Amino acid sequence: MAAEINFMVGGEAGQGVQTIGFVLAKVMARTGLHVFADQDYESRVRGGHNFYRVRASNTEVQALSEKIDVLIALDQATVELHFTEVKSDGITIFDRDKIEVKGKKHAQLGIPLEKLAMETTSNKLMTNSVAIGAAIAIAGGNFELLAQVLREHFTHLGKQLAEDNMKAAKAGYDHARQEQAPNSIHAIKPPSKKSKRMLLNGNEAIALGAMVAGCKFVSAYPMTPASSIMEYIADKGRQFDVVVIQPEDEIAAINMIIGAAFTGVRAMTATSGGGFSLMVEGLSLAGITETPIVAILAQRPGPAVGLPTRTEQGELGFVLHAGHGEFPRAVLAPISIEDAFYSAVKAFNIADRYQIPVIMLTDQHLASSYQTVQRFNLKKVSIDRGLILSKKEASGLKDYKRHKLTRSGISPRAIPLQGTALVVTDSDEHDEEGHMIEDGRMREKMVLKRLRKLEGLRDGITKPRLSGEPDAEITLIGWGSTYGAIVEAASILSRQGIITNVMQMSDLWPFPAQAVTSILNKAGKSVVVENNATGQLATLIRAQTGIKVDATIPKFDGRPFSPGYIVKELKKGVV
Repeated sequence: MAAEINFMVGGEAGQGVQTIGFVLAKVMARTGLHVFADQDYESRVRGGHNFYRVRASNTEVQALSEKIDVLIALDQATVELHFTEVKSDGITIFDRDKIEVKGKKHAQLGIPLEKLAMETTSNKLMTNSVAIGAAIAIAGGNFELLAQVLREHFTHLGKQLAEDNMKAAKAGYDHARQEQAPNSIHAIKPPSKKSKRMLLNGNEAIALGAMVAGCKFVSAYPMTPASSIMEYIADKGRQFDVVVIQPEDEIAAINMIIGAAFTGVRAMTATSGGGFSLMVEGLSLAGITETPIVAILAQRPGPAVGLPTRTEQGELGFVLHAGHGEFPRAVLAPISIEDAFYSAVKAFNIADRYQIPVIMLTDQHLASSYQTVQRFNLKKVSIDRGLILSKKEASGLKDYKRHKLTRSGISPRAIPLQGTALVVTDSDEHDEEGHMIEDGRMREKMVLKRLRKLEGLRDGITKPRLSGEPDAEITLIGWGSTYGAIVEAASILSRQGIITNVMQMSDLWPFPAQAVTSILNKAGKSVVVENNATGQLATLIRAQTGIKVDATIPKFDGRPFSPGYIVKELKKGVV
């Protein structure tokens, strides 16, 4: 039996591509396999080519694979675009009454998908469920497990709908079992010891982390690929007293969370590049008033609308300098689904501890890709609210100074109306009490006070993760969501005799210059892998350390890296 199986489901928007992909991923996860799933879709409601990839393995997988074992073609375009990507021992499932497949590169399973859907449910919309039943049969899967997942997925929309989907899936399952010879079934053996894992995408992990961190207010305007963070919290947050508001625009969204945070509430917004552009004035307001907020920026290709449903890492330089004037901020870029959860908790703790805005950089790939992860260890979660005064402490103060000058740059923080301390601040430059000033000397003191926070923050950020041999021939360098693809690429290269290690960065600002310098001084050839055209991390490394990396592997077509792509590009110009 195979140790890994890769599915691709392709079709037009509206044909249920995402439904099949997600259900496949869930069934494979319930089987006990490790799963990574990603989706590629166009920015239209109907039409346009979409596809969903599901990779299931007996060992941990953190990236997509370009090798297809089972292609499920719901339309002719999928065959024409992806038929040659199927492995020689793979198989294509298609509707033989609707789709023409030429060539015999690999096995083909033509099933009357729509006909079976009509015969079993009198509804041709069930065609995709017939297809998923056939795919599970090809993978040697258990139909009862598929039925269980379908029941869970559709029952909330109606019991009859769930029953019809199960009937259609059973028809596809039985048909595939009858027509496909047993020795050609692409069965994958699940591990003997099953462990319960969660199947989450990056946005869901961020939302869960925010709620665990005690976020009680979310204000956001929908913008792909960040929208599902707000939607997830709006649904689950009802159980945890989280207020979610969709305001009229992104300007209102950031100003609302500043208002909430000023009153002591942990507050967050989530958007993409265009929305964040509207938020930068508010970001500066949080900077000068020293109000702790968390902003999620889920990147997609720009400029302007760009490719709204694709992925990119084009906004690192933007967030480092966003806002007018000079003020401290932290920038985090989670490297995996699991890291997204803990980074969300960390973002709120940093915001409160240093009374600054914290920006979390994700992207469409991390936001919408699913992966099986172990249950999060809540014992690792701690809540740090920083120098917040209790009601008793705030009542005992005379002449409270919200922006008191301190060696650390952090002032004791009283919450308005909790105690007798009068809390004053201003968007103009102000004195220690928070009153507007014009004095140049006080202006200098306030700027330096705020910037001193970076000194303490530098000691608390996560240093770059170095995995592999310290004296490797090649050091692959990345940030954020590229981690899974880079690590697997390094493993492939090492098996080929090219010893490779990985330096992955998740905390990007304040920049950990000393740690990066130490790693790169020991590196053989250094290669930065990032989803942008201008080498933004490579530029930042040189600016902060003086070290110019040996090469870069850029990708800016809106698609994520795969391990195979990195290996191929590396061999073109570095190895």
